[in-house]
Amino acid sequence: MIVVFWMEHAQGQGQPQARSFASDALAQALRWAEELRARRKAGEAISHVAIQSELPEAVGPAGVADAPADYAHYKRRIDPAIPLGRPSGGS
Repeated sequence: MIVVFWMEHAQGQGQPQARSFASDALAQALRWAEELRARRKAGEAISHVAIQSELPEAVGPAGVADAPADYAHYKRRIDPAIPLGRPSGGS
């Protein structure tokens, strides 16, 4: 799902607003956000236009987990003779 959030201000009070879009409707969500920004530029009392997405194919499990036991990240090579990364160029 994609959600566009914004604030509409009336009598000095900001009222939060939101509009939902399907996860495959990014173009429509972007058009709506730009329409809100155009209305703000034209003088309407609109602020804080933002887009947030939580796409089912891109969201992992909630929370933070410990790294797997075989995870070995280090910032410096233990032995500089051991090349890191993938080979580049043709082979």
